[in-house]
Amino acid sequence: MRTFLSTALAAFLALLVPLSAVAYWADRELGDADRYTAAMSPLAGDPAVSGVVVRQATRAISDQIDAGAFQEPLEALLGEAVRSFAGTPAYRTAWDAANRAAHGAFLKALTTGDGNAVTLDLAPVVDRIKEELVADGVPFADRIPVTRTEVEVMEYDNLGALRKVFRMLQIAGVWLPLLTLAVAVASVAVAVRRRRALAAAGLGLAAGAMLLLAAVAVCRRIALDDLPADIDRPAAEAVYDALTAFLRSTAWIVLAIGLAAVLAAWIAGRVRHTRRTP
Repeated sequence: MRTFLSTALAAFLALLVPLSAVAYWADRELGDADRYTAAMSPLAGDPAVSGVVVRQATRAISDQIDAGAFQEPLEALLGEAVRSFAGTPAYRTAWDAANRAAHGAFLKALTTGDGNAVTLDLAPVVDRIKEELVADGVPFADRIPVTRTEVEVMEYDNLGALRKVFRMLQIAGVWLPLLTLAVAVASVAVAVRRRRALAAAGLGLAAGAMLLLAAVAVCRRIALDDLPADIDRPAAEAVYDALTAFLRSTAWIVLAIGLAAVLAAWIAGRVRHTRRTP
């Protein structure tokens, strides 16, 4: 009975690992403004994402300026100025500010039921661009109004279902990881042969890590396939990868821990066998 219980607990780890990782990620990574901003911050240097920001910001600025016959050359000048600004530290600061502001709307979409899209307001970016253009003496730059300029990052028709799942994961964000740790310890503690139980627990952790990596990959494909045609796919891919970086890192760490447990059990067995051999 103890052997059966230990084996069952080790197998249960394969299911608990991905569930606990996703629950912790939803509660502590997506639910925290600082961690969300830190996850999105590297995207400021991503060519696909910065390209979308440049196009949207240029369009938003040019739409607010009536330069008459000079409209076309002014748009070209604005485009070059925005692209140049996108490589500066000031742009990264504005990008972080925009993402921090978007975090509240992001959580609102997933918790209150308002809206079916994740949007990013480029107003902080436009404001910094305006300051740079005015300082450089660009014509008509002082006439640029700083208004809300939304870029739709992700949109889903079934966001209602995601809201329910997100809420459940937030509730389980702390308890599931603790349960996973308790099950791992219990699977070894109740076993008759603890060395073999340690190896079984390690295999359970490793299997759970592989399931987590597979789930992230499958969800990536599903999420991106559901995107509307007008959303830039490379930019959306970069956003998804940035948001799920914690899950991938966690999976590799747990996989290493699981394999290390298996290796430790094997080494302990070899040492014990050597000592018994005359």
